[in-house]
Amino acid sequence: MDESGKNPIEEIAFQMVTAVNDARVNYLKAVHAARNRDFAVAQQYIEAGDDRYSAGHGAHTRLLQMEAAGTFDRVNLLLMHAEDQLISAEGYKMLAVESIHIYRAIQHKG
Repeated sequence: MDESGKNPIEEIAFQMVTAVNDARVNYLKAVHAARNRDFAVAQQYIEAGDDRYSAGHGAHTRLLQMEAAGTFDRVNLLLMHAEDQLISAEGYKMLAVESIHIYRAIQHKG
């Protein structure tokens, strides 16, 4: 706990979960935009997702640095959940990018 009574590890984990959830939402919106053949908007959603993913990854990096510095020595369920969400967001991006490619190919064939 810090002087405010908050657990900094939990605070960072919550930041991480929030950011990567926002990233996943943006990646899904990108797929929906591509399905509607609005590829410029799809790209904007991918970029917005990447920005939020980067924020989540930055939070994860801070946690790793804290561990390396010996600031904490245990992993809790919240932290495991946050890391799971980070990995999940990566998968959403890969699927979104591939879906956009497929929708573009369909548009060019039709």
